[in-house]
Amino acid sequence: MVCKWYYVCPLRQHEKNGKIDVHWAEQYCKSSDGPKKCIRYKLAEDSVYHPDNMLPDGSIDKALS
Repeated sequence: MVCKWYYVCPLRQHEKNGKIDVHWAEQYCKSSDGPKKCIRYKLAEDSVYHPDNMLPDGSIDKALS
């Protein structure tokens, strides 16, 4: 099952532009337990701001700014 935020997540655009590897989506967005591990998902569910350059593990990639 794909994460419910998958199609609006800014990381998809970064992936399309070749700025991040597809493993992020495979590990966090498209696996059955991925969203449970995704910090971005947890923050979105709690309506907490998180920057577009935050990766699913919670790290910030300044190259994505």
